Amino acid sequence: VATASASSDMFDEIVMAEERFHGEGYQEGYAEGSHAGVVEGRRYGSLHGAKIGSEIGCYLGFALTWQCLLQKCMDEKNSKKIRALDSLVGMIQKKKKKDPTYDKLQEDLEKIRKKKKKVC
Repeated sequence: VATASASSDMFDEIVMAEERFHGEGYQEGYAEGSHAGVVEGRRYGSLHGAKIGSEIGCYLGFALTWQCLLQKCMDEKNSKKIRALDSLVGMIQKKKKKDPTYDKLQEDLEKIRKKKKKVC
């Protein structure tokens, strides 16, 4: 009777091995995929963030340079341009202080891009 029970357990192990290995493989694959996803997401976020930072920094440098140039010859025409530049600088400086994960990031970036085009 003991040998029948031992051989029955051995067959159960063999039959259940596929299911057990499938479960273990799934868990290992899931853990590895999660880790790879985090690494890929961090790399993409850093790259995308650097591009946005570079773009916004370029706009700020553009606006500050033109503010300095236009202040030398103040007239009514230039005062409108300076106000537009002040507005652009204000939008960028306000943007820099916000959390980069907030949900209206793309909307604010589009507003800054449109304001920059208008200033140009």
